[in-house]
Amino acid sequence: MIPTYVLFPFQEYFWFYAGFLVFVLAVLALDLGVFHRKAHAVGMQEAAGWSIFWVTLALAFNFAFYLYCKHEFSHDRHLMALPGFDPDRQARTSALEFLTGFIVEKSLAVDNLFIFVVVFRFFGIPDKYQHKILFYGILGALFFRVVFIALGAVLLQIHWITVLLGIFLVLTGLKIFFSPDHAIDPETNPFLRFLQRVLPVTSKFADGKFFLKVGQVWKVTPLMICLLFIEFCDIVFAIDSVPAIFAITKEPLIVLTSNVFAILGLRALYFLLAGVVDKFHFLKYGLGLVLMFVGLKMAWLNDLCGGKFPISWSLMIITLLVGGSIALSLLLPPKVAKK
Repeated sequence: MIPTYVLFPFQEYFWFYAGFLVFVLAVLALDLGVFHRKAHAVGMQEAAGWSIFWVTLALAFNFAFYLYCKHEFSHDRHLMALPGFDPDRQARTSALEFLTGFIVEKSLAVDNLFIFVVVFRFFGIPDKYQHKILFYGILGALFFRVVFIALGAVLLQIHWITVLLGIFLVLTGLKIFFSPDHAIDPETNPFLRFLQRVLPVTSKFADGKFFLKVGQVWKVTPLMICLLFIEFCDIVFAIDSVPAIFAITKEPLIVLTSNVFAILGLRALYFLLAGVVDKFHFLKYGLGLVLMFVGLKMAWLNDLCGGKFPISWSLMIITLLVGGSIALSLLLPPKVAKK
């Protein structure tokens, strides 16, 4: 492994970034413009099919990325000149970093789905309009993730900032581990109160539109307020998830691609798990431990291991923590309070 060498410098791989973002926008346009052009309630079968599609697409990209890395590394004279460098081993490491980042982001997203459920119920959003809100919410999430990743790529070159963010992730993990279950009430949220105070709002859904002209005044519908609130929530989510993936790899290209693929499948995952997410009552403990682990990795374990904690161990530990908490939730279902 080459912990101090930037494998994918932006000035050389800007075309990869641009091509990847064009591909993502094309897939999203095909999704909304063709497959979900008409507003409808997404059923379990459709959600399962799309979930399989997005995961398969991510795994296919991961394999293609491994082959591409192997080819690129073997033709890079600077890398090949480094003592002990093995292009195949480094390609496997890069592919494992993508997979680990993808799993971390997906796992954090599952817990965040509960907040989406609460928000949609609070605004009374009909099922057939929820996909549209999540679609545009993902566009906003992609923008904010790119901004956060760009900032992280610059700031995390400074060691003390890396250590500080690692400590922040450990404290966030402890907070998740010991906090009450999903204590959220949108009605008391100051951001939502601010939106309702400064924007002209109508209670009409207006056939899935975000804006509606009432008399001579344009007003925002509940769909728009809900979308803005979800975007606000995603900014909060990114504060945890982006540093967590930077704890897995310092390569912005891998952070971006793994993050984006996890976000792309979030809508389908929501419709697949929205009705059963409460059953994963031990998941928050697994996620808390994951954040504590990646925080320790960022602040201490990487330095302890000569600059890079083995990615294969990271993948195994994260998979065991997340998978174990889900399995434990299914084996020990939550007790239903007697009336």
